[in-house]
Amino acid sequence: MENKKLNLVKKLKSLDPTHLNMVIGLDGFVDEIIHVVDKRADFDHFTRIETIQKLADRIGKASGLSTNIELIPVQKKIGGNGPIMCNALAMHNPTISYIGALGYPNIDPVFKIMEKKVTLYSLANPGHTDALEFHDGKLMLGKMESLKDVYYENLIEVVGFERLDNLLTDADLFATVNWSMIPKMTDLWKKLVQHVLPNLSPRVNKPIFFVDLADPEKRENKDIIEALNVLKSFKSYYQVVLGLNEKEAVDVAKVLGVYEVPENINKSDKLKGLSKALYEYLNIDAVVIHPVEMSAIMVNGLYYEAQGPYVKKPKLTTGAGDNFNAGLVTGLLLGLEPDEALLFGMATSGFYVRNAHSPNYQGLISFIESWEAGLI
Repeated sequence: MENKKLNLVKKLKSLDPTHLNMVIGLDGFVDEIIHVVDKRADFDHFTRIETIQKLADRIGKASGLSTNIELIPVQKKIGGNGPIMCNALAMHNPTISYIGALGYPNIDPVFKIMEKKVTLYSLANPGHTDALEFHDGKLMLGKMESLKDVYYENLIEVVGFERLDNLLTDADLFATVNWSMIPKMTDLWKKLVQHVLPNLSPRVNKPIFFVDLADPEKRENKDIIEALNVLKSFKSYYQVVLGLNEKEAVDVAKVLGVYEVPENINKSDKLKGLSKALYEYLNIDAVVIHPVEMSAIMVNGLYYEAQGPYVKKPKLTTGAGDNFNAGLVTGLLLGLEPDEALLFGMATSGFYVRNAHSPNYQGLISFIESWEAGLI
């Protein structure tokens, strides 16, 4: 692994991500990062409930009774899988257009900072997420009514058919994430394939179409199956890459009936089994699975995995998966080997959770050098 990281650093120093062109969408949320109070000493001092299980125990004790749970807003920030992924990508200074729910008719002030590096097109008002953070994960409490306005006809009305055609013609990456919270995403995909993509000029090297379902458990099984089957129709125009965290991979494999995780299986064998089963069923170009401490990719019929720079007590976890996705696709676009792209993705998320912001290109290279040296 050490030699791989050293080789990755050498490669990255010879590459330039600023020439890349990207179109990202389609969600948008205002996130409030929140801590949950365990004990309060006085107005200025309290201890947190540190795990989801401890919060679950507190709530469980209130069954049949009642309880008061105090929430402490820590930060209001850009949210949604798309904007967070977009911001991480923008740190490398490529050309980016973001299309999504950023405020309508005027862009919400929280997203204004994106305009420094990204061209914005907003179709709808953003959702709102209360992100309760714990050391062992997070609870995302979302209000998403406004995302019903993200649909194909509205996309064409706001962006324009000709402009959308030009954006996608030039794009090396087209990413549509947070399928689970955009009710009309599948229909939008179908209409893009029917009306827009046939107009694109053929390219020697296909661009990447990246999809992140974003915790589809809340959606009906038939809708999940339909959406995943639509992905095949993008293969004529794109290299289709599906990104999943570990829970999402298990859930999707169960819905599709392609893999049941055996008891007492180790993490590596679990990821390999899931990756292979999903890759073969979906018949797309790549399936990526990223647990907290490692990641895996199945591409061109081959399986790769890599260990990440795990940190026990991160500063910020909301958005870690989106930063991984940003790093992964950047690595693939730069022509890295699949396992190197995994390292690029995990270094991006590893930097993010330690520093509560995404790294720029040089900062990421320095982080990987420190990781290889055992300094993080």
